[in-house]
Amino acid sequence: MIEWMRIRSGPRPVPDPAATPSIWAVSALLAFALVLSLNFLDGHGDPTLDLIALSLAVAAVSTGARLAAAPGTALLCWLILNAYATAPIGELTWEAAYDLGRLACLLTAASTGTVIARLVHARAAHRRLTPWSRPPGS
Repeated sequence: MIEWMRIRSGPRPVPDPAATPSIWAVSALLAFALVLSLNFLDGHGDPTLDLIALSLAVAAVSTGARLAAAPGTALLCWLILNAYATAPIGELTWEAAYDLGRLACLLTAASTGTVIARLVHARAAHRRLTPWSRPPGS
């Protein structure tokens, strides 16, 4: 006879990541607000500062995401960066070497934020679930 048991009884050792559409919405809104505020503060000069700030924001938002959300997050943020931080403002343009580098930077930031958060959560879960005793005299 087979006896069915619930596997998920009690608290989960590792928190579930947020839904991918939620991460995309938050990152797009954050990117738009960040690029517009930086444009307001320093004008439409060099978009390198915008890229650095946006990469840090993407890494922070991606800490609650699945790794599968990273390409979409990077693409949405690149679209906003391209349309509102790079001249001509309001138009999408494509300059292969420059834009591929920006996409790679945003994808790396999103992936890095996700991987670091997953590793931190896994390590914390391992410490919570693994019996651990100190050696005598420490």
